[in-house]
Amino acid sequence: MSSVPERSEIDDAYTWDLTDLFADDEAWEAAYEETDAKLEELSAYEGRVTESAATLEDVLELRESIMRSVSNVTAYARMRKDEDTTDQTYQALTARAGSLAADASSAASYIDPEIQELDREAVGELIDENPALERYEHYFDDTLRMKPHTRSAEIEALLADLSEVTGAAGDVYNMLTNADMEFPTVEGPEGGERRITLSNFTTLQKHPDRAFRRRVYEAFYDEWAAYRNSVGTAYKNSVKADEKLAAARRYDSAREGSLDGPNVPVSVYDTLVETVESNLDVLHRHAELKRDALGVDELRMWDLYAPIADGESPEIEYERAKEHVVDAVEPLGEPYRDRMAEGLESRWVDVYETANKQSGAYSGGTYDSQPYILMNYQDDIASMYTLAHELGHSMHSELTSDEQPYVYSGYEIFVAEVASTVNEALLTRHLLETVADERVRRHVLDEYLERFRSTLFRQTMFADFEHRAHELEREGEALTPDRLDELYRERKADYYEPAALDDRIAREWMRIPHFYRAYYVYQYATGISAANAIVDRIATEGEPAAADYREFLRSGSREYPLELLETAGIDMSSAAPVESAIGTYEEMVSEFESLL
Repeated sequence: MSSVPERSEIDDAYTWDLTDLFADDEAWEAAYEETDAKLEELSAYEGRVTESAATLEDVLELRESIMRSVSNVTAYARMRKDEDTTDQTYQALTARAGSLAADASSAASYIDPEIQELDREAVGELIDENPALERYEHYFDDTLRMKPHTRSAEIEALLADLSEVTGAAGDVYNMLTNADMEFPTVEGPEGGERRITLSNFTTLQKHPDRAFRRRVYEAFYDEWAAYRNSVGTAYKNSVKADEKLAAARRYDSAREGSLDGPNVPVSVYDTLVETVESNLDVLHRHAELKRDALGVDELRMWDLYAPIADGESPEIEYERAKEHVVDAVEPLGEPYRDRMAEGLESRWVDVYETANKQSGAYSGGTYDSQPYILMNYQDDIASMYTLAHELGHSMHSELTSDEQPYVYSGYEIFVAEVASTVNEALLTRHLLETVADERVRRHVLDEYLERFRSTLFRQTMFADFEHRAHELEREGEALTPDRLDELYRERKADYYEPAALDDRIAREWMRIPHFYRAYYVYQYATGISAANAIVDRIATEGEPAAADYREFLRSGSREYPLELLETAGIDMSSAAPVESAIGTYEEMVSEFESLL
């Protein structure tokens, strides 16, 4: 798209239908007030949580009722805001929803500390007395596990109250980049002006005109340079908040605290980084392949996204993309496929980029609503893969909500990114098996190579960068923009050794919003590794492996992430899935080398 349409120009069929949450703002307001009023009722149980099995059940059910409503209120406000990030009405609703969520967390903050006053035997006796508590067994286990890092009820309430403040750096960054920053226009490859946005930058970097890619690259990162002090300050304070909050919960580091939440050993993080960095030669081969395919003497940073298949991506209109994605998931079973197809016709997806819309893509919704997917669809193969990715999340939520009570309806990002990348892998296999057009096939193979590069290698590079940044903070070194540039450039140089680096690429850390969720990005890399292993197993074993995978999707958070993946036949405590994924990537690089 050379221009970005207004939302009013988009057919309703291509926008999400939020009436599944609330009919209108007035209904949202009523739910807000009703939920706010319940907080006093919840506070009345303080000091009484475990006085009897019946009281324990009552307080847990009341908390669930409140948190379900908070989730609905928050989701609606956020998604309305994301439709137009400059709309101050929904900025205000989002802020109020955030305050309500903080108040609810504060009001409920005494519950876990009171449960933690019991031992496992005492909890077992309460369950024996009231069998309705059996559904909370894993929750009780997790709560008792966290006892060393749970503070007094007073401190827990204070930490809950401070959640809006400690997350402020990310909020500021989001508003700056999505609402206030306006990227420049550059001369298009055929003349005229092309507007750069956060959503289309990567698409423009894939254009076959190298001079145009360079203009886009330079203009984009020059714009970031104008905000380096603001973004640097936001990230510095985000890292500080991560470390301070971890210390408040008696962790030695933010990484230890972040990984302990989902009960993922730190060794999994280290194994990922060590395994990937010991296999950078495969990534270097890909870079050299790209250099040769593009016919350039030196691979530059504006060449990294350029396809090694000839020309621009074939145009894949949204309706055609839907067909491909639905057909691709057939190995997961007819009910799975049909449910996904029905969702696509039920306005799950907000499809196209519009003026001031939140950039990127995500899958949202709540336990009580249908899934919702935000897209900025660009009529290309990459957007089709993004659709498959987000539908993986949405179907995970749907199957979990069908099977699990609310207490287990969420799931950790560690397993969430498996569901999304399984769909990507299935889409690749489907397209390579069914599409006869050689140009499309080459672009599909190229796209999946890029997905491996950007998900397994690039996200691991991000993970190493953010860990080093947090370590510098813990050591007392100032995280200035210059120091962050230096740190990022070092990692980029190691990972992209065959390419020529310039000063602008050192600012790339500035455009990564996931850095404001501490120790989040590594899970993309573990996710693609686990997903690759699952799809290999389904291809080999058929329906029994698919049944194991569906059971994994239906399990929500009833078990810890590594245990859930064992249900699907995957051991993420070892390096084997990462090594297997790298092996698949290497095979695809070799295949493209033979094509050229």
